[in-house]
Amino acid sequence: MNFPNHASIGCHALLPTAGTGSRLGGDLPKQFQQLAGKPMLAYALDAFMQSPLIASIWVGVSPNFIDNPTLQALSQAGKSNHKPIHLVPTGGPTRQETVRNTLAALLKAGIPDDDWILVHDAARPGITPALIEKLISTVQKSSSGGLLAMPLADTLKQADLDSVIAGNLPHIEKTIPREHLWQAQTPQMFHLNQLHSALDEAIRLEADVTDEASAMELAGIKPLLIEGATRNFKVTHPADWDLMQSLLQSQNGS
Repeated sequence: MNFPNHASIGCHALLPTAGTGSRLGGDLPKQFQQLAGKPMLAYALDAFMQSPLIASIWVGVSPNFIDNPTLQALSQAGKSNHKPIHLVPTGGPTRQETVRNTLAALLKAGIPDDDWILVHDAARPGITPALIEKLISTVQKSSSGGLLAMPLADTLKQADLDSVIAGNLPHIEKTIPREHLWQAQTPQMFHLNQLHSALDEAIRLEADVTDEASAMELAGIKPLLIEGATRNFKVTHPADWDLMQSLLQSQNGS
């Protein structure tokens, strides 16, 4: 891959929202459930709308959900901020297919190949404009893209596989040194056409890619790690929801 290195090119946010959020439960997918007074997706949208470095926002939605009133109301909010929020029916069976399909929609809409795309999990409502701008200002100086991440603080234990397979309480197989280990967050920021090509190839190969960075790694790229923040954790389980709700309520109260 050839890497352009132009700090002046545009930056766009991409939020895949086609997941069902089944581990959290509820009638709606978790990204549309009310969290501390508004749909969880609204927090990420607000952060990107408040960032002057973001030119547009693209939301990849399940085709059968795109007319949902909650989603339409969130889209209308972008008009008052004079920053377009594009809802596109690009949801696929996996997160990576949703991202790949949405990137294809950006290319079809005429977004330049070399523009930067920041892919962010809607289930990370703790993102802030400051974190977005920290990522952009650092990655724009590079040729390899990058992502927010946190150095691991906890000691890691690997369980013995036999116990896990048998359904028994696991024993410790070994301790894994945590030096040089990071926990990936989002946004993850790469050039539009390069990321689309990397994801397209990873999906074609049926490779085990769990985020955009792993697709780029498969293509031989070594993305930058930029330290994020603890508050930018992913809401997956009910306990995560309760913790994030407390954080956001405290923030709103202050």
